[in-house]
Amino acid sequence: MSDKVVLITGANRGLGFEVARQLVLKEYTVILTARDINKATDACENLPGCQEKIFARALDVTNKESVQSAAEFVKERFRKLDVLINNAGVFLDKNISAEHGDMFLIQKTLETNFYGAYRMIQAFLPMMKSNMSGRIINVSSRMGQLCSMFGNNPGYRVSKAALNALTKMLSAEISEFNIQVNSVCPGWIKTAMGGPGAPRTIQQGAETIVWLADGGAGNESGKMFSDKEEIPW
Repeated sequence: MSDKVVLITGANRGLGFEVARQLVLKEYTVILTARDINKATDACENLPGCQEKIFARALDVTNKESVQSAAEFVKERFRKLDVLINNAGVFLDKNISAEHGDMFLIQKTLETNFYGAYRMIQAFLPMMKSNMSGRIINVSSRMGQLCSMFGNNPGYRVSKAALNALTKMLSAEISEFNIQVNSVCPGWIKTAMGGPGAPRTIQQGAETIVWLADGGAGNESGKMFSDKEEIPW
């Protein structure tokens, strides 16, 4: 059985839940988090495999105290975190142009998609550095690629571009600690965010995240992946 511990943010439904499901089947110990503890608990009860290796936690990535509490729980219970998957995200400014961007929506988007992931990394990185091992996976999007940046959705695009920049910076700073930091684009998938018209299944979206979590890319770090292939920033 695997002794690896993974924490997934925003995992009570959709992409995060599917990633949790696939990693449970690989016998990882999974910490499934959601803002609502009842939703996290219900999701955990619907996961297959050994329930003794599945833990529900309330976690709001926009709240410093909530993030710190999660880190303290992991340290006390497991003394390590092998994989951190920053999956929690929002898409609040669909079809709004950059010219007419709503600053409230942009700030709220950044608070979850960028600052939330950043808080999680800062909270768990000391544990990973102490253990000289870890994988950080930031769920990003092609909408944050500068090489193909287009108009509209300024909050979402900027938040993912910033997350990609953070991925690059951290990978350069912590490579000596055997910690890999990468971004993933799951593609346009059939979730509450993606909608029923999306061309990809949730299973397809989760595949590369699980592949990275399970060491599929080896020691590659500071890169962005889609369908298990590196894509440009």
